[in-house]
Amino acid sequence: MAEEKDKSLKEEETVSEEVAEEAATAEESGTEEENELSEAESRILELEEQLASTKDSLLRKAAELENVRKRVQRERLQLFEEAKAGALEDFLPVNDDLIRTMQAAEESDLDGSFMEGLKLVSDKFSDVLEKHGVKRIDETGVPFDVNLHDAMMKQPSEDMESDMVLQVIESGYKIGDRTIRHAKVIVSE
Repeated sequence: MAEEKDKSLKEEETVSEEVAEEAATAEESGTEEENELSEAESRILELEEQLASTKDSLLRKAAELENVRKRVQRERLQLFEEAKAGALEDFLPVNDDLIRTMQAAEESDLDGSFMEGLKLVSDKFSDVLEKHGVKRIDETGVPFDVNLHDAMMKQPSEDMESDMVLQVIESGYKIGDRTIRHAKVIVSE
C-alpha cells in the first residue's frame, strides 16, 4: 500500500508539475498575445496619427491651392482691366480731336455730306467707348473733385460758389470708378 501511495503521490506530483507547466506556458502565451495586441494597438494608433497628419496636410495644401487660384484669377482680371484702360487711353486724344473737328465744322460752312460722314465716324467712336464702359468727364457747374479733375487755374466767379468747375479745357474719362484721364478744368474762387 505504501507503494501505491508513493506511486499516487508521484502521479499527483507529475500531474501538478504538468498543470504548472501548462499554466506557465498559458501565462507566457497570454503575455505574448497581450504583447502582440499591445504592439498592434500601438501600431494602429501610430498609423491613425499619420493618417490624421497626412489628411490635415492635404487639406491645408488644397486650401492653399484654392487661395492661389483665386489670387491668380484676381490678378489676371486686374491685368486685363489695366491693359484695356491703357489701350483705350491711347485712343482718347483721337476722340478729343474728332470732337473738336466736329465743333469747328459746325461753325464753318462745310459740305453736308462731309459733315454727315464726320458725324457717323464720331458716333462710332463714341459707341466703342461706351461699349467698353468709358464715360466722359466734361460737366461744368459741378463741385471740383480731385479724383476726376485737374485744376489748371482758378478764376473769380459771380455766378457760382467757390470750388466749382467753371469750364472744361480738356475732357477727362473714366471706366467705372477708375479715372483714366483727369479732366483739365478752370475752377471758381
